[in-house]
Amino acid sequence: MADLDMGVATPTGTLPTFRTRNLTKVYRTGDVEVHALRGVDLDIGESEIVALLGPSGSGKSSLLNIIGGLDTPSDGEVFFRDLNLTTLSAAGLTRYRRDNVGFVFQFYNLIPSLTARENVELVTELAKNPMRPEEALDLVDLSNRLDHFPAQLSGGEQQRVAIARAVAKRPKVLLCDEPTGALDSETGVLVLEVIERVNRELGTTCALITHNASIAAMGDRIVRFFDGQIASDVRNASRRPPREIEW
Repeated sequence: MADLDMGVATPTGTLPTFRTRNLTKVYRTGDVEVHALRGVDLDIGESEIVALLGPSGSGKSSLLNIIGGLDTPSDGEVFFRDLNLTTLSAAGLTRYRRDNVGFVFQFYNLIPSLTARENVELVTELAKNPMRPEEALDLVDLSNRLDHFPAQLSGGEQQRVAIARAVAKRPKVLLCDEPTGALDSETGVLVLEVIERVNRELGTTCALITHNASIAAMGDRIVRFFDGQIASDVRNASRRPPREIEW
């Protein structure tokens, strides 16, 4: 499938947050090869929200894991600004993730024995210039739930704690893999509003995987994957607030 409107215009002298070139990922199990990514070229601009759409197995999560430093490509290059991630050692990728990337997944991965505040503190203790846990939880409108344990929180509240934990270290990038997949539509809207607020107020670049095409309307761009390749890359005329999205 042909790529459409590839790349993104950035101000003169400004590098995109991410650039991938001929990005390829092959998983091998015995004699079986699975081609997850097939020569993907993609730019993601500073402070953009980019929605990644496509069926299961189309390459979205593989791309997210590679640009997030959780995995390495089989071939090609990926740059974070002017840093070539494909040249980094395992220790270098760990530093890159720690200093620059926040992750939000479908399942919240909170530690049950810790309060909301303590779950966020786990990240702030390692970061260079973190927010106070209370500040991060206030950003997601949970300042009244600081000392509640995960079992005392709703699913949407737990996901908002996970977002607070991700953004507390002030990451340059927020990578979200189906962050509303386990939530009902009303709760999902609340979570999307938090992601939009983080992007708007902190200037954080966001890449968001979703199976829900309606959610993509909140992004600057919609990148559709099929069979390990980019099928289309289209810029929205305007971003729609999550509250106006029809699920």
